[in-house]
Amino acid sequence: MKVVFLGTNGWYDTHAGNTICIYVQSGDRHILLDAGNGLYKADQHIKDDCEVSMFLSHFHLDHTEGLHTLNKFRFRGGLKIYGQPGTREVLGRILAEPFTVPLGRLPFKAEVLELSEGRHELPFIVEARQLLHASRCFGYRFEVDDKVLAYIPDTGVCDNARLLARDADLMIAESALLPGHEDPSWPHLNPESAARIAQDAGARRLALVHFDAFNYPTVDDRFKAVEDIGYPGLMVGVDGMQIAV
Repeated sequence: MKVVFLGTNGWYDTHAGNTICIYVQSGDRHILLDAGNGLYKADQHIKDDCEVSMFLSHFHLDHTEGLHTLNKFRFRGGLKIYGQPGTREVLGRILAEPFTVPLGRLPFKAEVLELSEGRHELPFIVEARQLLHASRCFGYRFEVDDKVLAYIPDTGVCDNARLLARDADLMIAESALLPGHEDPSWPHLNPESAARIAQDAGARRLALVHFDAFNYPTVDDRFKAVEDIGYPGLMVGVDGMQIAV
């Protein structure tokens, strides 16, 4: 399994990176996690005729604004967009005139499918759980080709985050807040709380992403924030980084 970090910022683009989007490739499977502005780089990696599966966590713009670039792609195997109940209606409003090209007019077949909480058998196994956020947000657990990947986007500390990350080969988690900071009115993780979840869940590796663009204006700020965290396998997500799982 290969994981490519196409966008690692939260909120808005800066010189440190684009907003959140992650590409996962395993065999002939192409998986996209969220659709921030990093999405525009996906065709640098997806070049075959296989189907593309995209999983949206929620509808905040830093997770969906890259959908405006879908009409640049030629996904010859088609695109399936998965999300929480209500995704079809929301995307039908924002992927429409006068804002952008509607899904039905893209140069490839695109379909929106809604997932309830729980375990689903798609071409691979996906578990969806609601996280703790200001807007309803889903996290995902993928079981693909004997590997387990957990995607923990915008959330405060919660049991569902631990459930999704249990014994994962890789946990990808947001880290919007600065070390030591918490805000119950705007639930997000900081580097320490993300590492605690990974440790509690027994995740083997942890990659931090979705660094709030205001809190972390440079990539160096990200690395400084994790200097005192002694979690083995901790990685700082940076745009363009690729890792094997």
